[in-house]
Amino acid sequence: MPGTLRRCDKSTATLNGYSLFLGISYDFSISGRKRNAFQSFELRAELANLRFFNTRRQFLAQLYFYYSSMNAGKSTALLQSAYNYKEMGMHPLLMTAALDDRYGVGSIASRIGLSETADLFKHDTDMLVHIAASHNAEPIDCVLIDESQFLSREQVLALTKVVDRFNIPVLCYGIRTDFQGELFPGSQHLLAWADKLIELKTVCWCGRKATMVVRRNDAGEVVVQGDQVQIGGNDTYQSLCRKHFAEFHWPD
Repeated sequence: MPGTLRRCDKSTATLNGYSLFLGISYDFSISGRKRNAFQSFELRAELANLRFFNTRRQFLAQLYFYYSSMNAGKSTALLQSAYNYKEMGMHPLLMTAALDDRYGVGSIASRIGLSETADLFKHDTDMLVHIAASHNAEPIDCVLIDESQFLSREQVLALTKVVDRFNIPVLCYGIRTDFQGELFPGSQHLLAWADKLIELKTVCWCGRKATMVVRRNDAGEVVVQGDQVQIGGNDTYQSLCRKHFAEFHWPD
């Protein structure tokens, strides 16, 4: 089928004063019909033959929530995903909660020794503006967020807009429930709004799948009251199956 291909200007969108790079646009004129597409879109047509193709991106970005109890390897999985993107010459944006500074400020670290620097989000961080600014400085291929249980409702909503408006995948990793068996705010809204829900599994001391978390005091005793958020590791929290969690929190 005869046709012509002409490169046009770079295409951008504006968000809160930030100009977002979307790709190099091209005009396709095939049999008198004009079409426009972005170079950054994965177009599976054979350009040598200038065959007509769908100008929509072949993959549509999604919001993912990888959830679990404590010590299931969430940070390890996130860092592996970040490595995979970088190995392919792509640029992931890593973020983590500012209130969790066990491994240093602005760092994501796993129990097996892997670590990577990351941007911080606080309770009042505008995620849409922050990601837009980062994307403007260097185009982002993926956003990876650790400790996502600490996100607010508004921040999770902003992440859905990053996915839906700019077609940037967002992968969130976090704990589903707190030490009382209640959902964290960030986890609640990610469970409600994410496109894909993936459970990362670990085990209770009895061998069953651990889905719950208990908190222990300095004496090693399980506590059932207290603030929802208390930063700690293996010395403070233990993952249990529902049956053994219930022995402390839901006694008959």
